[in-house]
Amino acid sequence: MIVGVAGWELEIMGARSLKEKRSVVRSLKDRLRTRFNLSVAETAYQDLWQRAEITVSTVAADQRRVDEVLDRADRLVAGEFRARVIDSYRTFY
Repeated sequence: MIVGVAGWELEIMGARSLKEKRSVVRSLKDRLRTRFNLSVAETAYQDLWQRAEITVSTVAADQRRVDEVLDRADRLVAGEFRARVIDSYRTFY
């Protein structure tokens, strides 16, 4: 059993309030949960308007499957036009 964890530090483009930021973050979290069945959380920068960190995790029988799911999640986050990826990481247990 392999557990994969990935995270992205994001700049939320054009957010002028926490409400606007949370709208972008909520949308990303919902899409990651729905499309890839990932556990998702906003893990840092909750009080900053234009910064967010989203972390996801998944479990599978082999690392190849975990990599596939996290690669697809990475493409979804990178494709979000309202946010720019500043940094990302991936860990396996």
